[in-house]
Amino acid sequence: MRILILVYSVLAYLLANLAILYAIAFLGDFPFAPVTVDRGPEASPAVAVIVDLLLLGLFAVQHSVMARPAFKRAWTKIVPPAAERSTYVLAAAVALGVLYLGWRPIHGQVWDVTPPIARAVLWILFFAGWAILLAATFMIDHFELFGLSQGWSAFRGAGGAADASFKTPGLYRVVRHPIYLGLILGFWSTPTMTLGHLLFAIGGTGYIFVGIWFEERDLVAVFGERYRDYRRRVSMIVPWIPKTGG
Repeated sequence: MRILILVYSVLAYLLANLAILYAIAFLGDFPFAPVTVDRGPEASPAVAVIVDLLLLGLFAVQHSVMARPAFKRAWTKIVPPAAERSTYVLAAAVALGVLYLGWRPIHGQVWDVTPPIARAVLWILFFAGWAILLAATFMIDHFELFGLSQGWSAFRGAGGAADASFKTPGLYRVVRHPIYLGLILGFWSTPTMTLGHLLFAIGGTGYIFVGIWFEERDLVAVFGERYRDYRRRVSMIVPWIPKTGG
């Protein structure tokens, strides 16, 4: 069982990171990607909007419901606790894969930035967003976040997960949710914004703020006044330097 959990966690980790890497190509509309936010199976605008909203909703429901403590308590009666996080990231990867395959582009430009310098700035912001996301995962615990540490601990026969600790390293001293900041930059920083891309950006950003509400509610329940104080001092998404250390 221990080696199965380790293999499962490695596979889930690889698939989740592959899904994130493909998100860069998907939103960047890179020519080597077979399906992107602006290229894929065609549908009428009305059908495309319905399909795309359902796909975004599927990911949002999976991501939020499976992250809630009550769901985790029930879920770990079915799957080993060491595999709970890996199951979460695997389900997220599957939901993203379904979104990529099912996405229907909606044509029509919202904006098209033509000056080369301005286009370059937008591409820099686009890649900076994904770099911020990656860096933020390592500032906390990248391998635990994706379930790999739990699988390795189970393989070694180590004890259960350590108690949650509150820490604010690096970017977390400037913004409470740098991972979400990176995603928002990735969603919106594009020289050419189509109607389909705009729908994705609005839906994805809207879900981020809903997710933050649920996440911070859980964090307050765990850390109490320490997190409330952190929330008072540090911005949610738009960075600023806090007056005192976090």
